[in-house]
Parts: sequence; C-alpha cells; structure tokens
Amino acid sequence: MYEERLYRNTFKSANLTFFDVCINETDLCIGARSNLYNQAFEAAKMYRSQIETYIRVYPEFLTSLVPLKAHPGAPPIVIGMCEAAQKAHVGPMAAVAGAISEMTGLEMLKYSDEVIVENGGDIFISTRSTRKIGIYAGKSPLSERLALEVTPDKSPFGVCTSSGTVGHSLSFGKADAALIVSGSAFLADAVATATGNIVKSPGDIEHALEFASKIDGVEGALIIIGDKFGVWGDIKLTSYV
Repeated sequence: MYEERLYRNTFKSANLTFFDVCINETDLCIGARSNLYNQAFEAAKMYRSQIETYIRVYPEFLTSLVPLKAHPGAPPIVIGMCEAAQKAHVGPMAAVAGAISEMTGLEMLKYSDEVIVENGGDIFISTRSTRKIGIYAGKSPLSERLALEVTPDKSPFGVCTSSGTVGHSLSFGKADAALIVSGSAFLADAVATATGNIVKSPGDIEHALEFASKIDGVEGALIIIGDKFGVWGDIKLTSYV
C-alpha cells in the first residue's frame, strides 16, 4: 500500500525536476536536472536485486540486529551495509535505505550534475548550491520549524533520519528525529538507527550525541524528542520557512 509522504515537500527545490520511483518497499523521491525515471528505476531495481539475492543465500542478513561480516563474493552494496553496521553496532539492514539512496544517486550523477535521492527520510545529496532540508519530527512542536542548511563543499553526502514515533522502521527508542550527517549515506542511516535507539527521554539526548560523535565518519548529529533538541558537530540549523 502506498503511503503519501507529505514531508517530502521539506526538501524539494525549484531548480530540480522531482519524480518518484517505487519498487515494493523502496519508495524513492529523486531530484535531478531532468526526469531520469527510467535510469533511476533500473538502478534501484538492480541494487534491490543484489540485496534480495544475497538474503536468499544468507537469510540472517535480513533479520540480524547485530553486525555481520559480508561473505566472500558479496556485492559492494552489501559490503557497504555490513561495514556501516559494524561501526554503528547494529544489524546491516539498518543501513538499507541509505544504501539504496546512495547507490542510486551515484548512478544518477552520470546523467545529472546535481542529485537528491530520498528514501523514507534517508537522503543522498550532491549539490552545486546551498540548500535547506526541512526537518520532519512527527508530532514534536519543532517539526517542520527547523531546517538543515547544506552546502556544496560537502557533496556528495548523506543526511539520514531515524524516528521512534514516525514511520514503520524498527526503532527501540522514542526520538521524534535522530538525524545524522555523513559523507556516506550508508553510515548516516546505520548511525541514525543506533542513535535513535538510545533516546528514550530528553535526558538521553547528551548520551546519544556523545555516542554518534565517537563514530568515525559521522560529521554531525541532531536529536529531537518532544520540545527538546540537541546538536553536535557540523550542523547548521536555520528556519524552515
């Protein structure tokens, strides 16, 4: 069943063409210089197929909540998921949305000099201009009031968000948003999951930020729970409007 993702309006840009690509659970919103639906569909389908084929041989890859080593011959997307999960101390599927965003985005860069790929709140972005990404945090009073300002000098990079109150992804925490910025969308997704798992109350914000800050490759973190938030690292916040 398709679920309309209204938060996607928080990152759309007037100078890019946006289109959706849906393949089973994969639901991408992609921005590029032109409508590259066919290329994006084929890329997303290929990377999904690689993960699905690997899972058929190694079903524990789908269900494990702890890091796993990639088996010999694993495709690069699986290896990347395993490496990100190892750093974040979570199961490899915690990185799946960021992984597909990044790998699809890298394919799109063959056809467009700017690309944004969003997959359930997990974003791969390569930009030539400063942009704002609105932060959706469910019923928090801070939802869609804050935005992350991103600059082209960081491109390409990942901005991934985990939530214990929004969406269907597995989270053991209660954060309305645990956002991670990294040069790798694989890592940003895995660490967002791990960071969000820590947050059960506002008193956990500091500990969760400290956890994220110690992971090599994480450049910034933002946590929102209710009307409280905390920020660490290379994060520039601005107003959503």
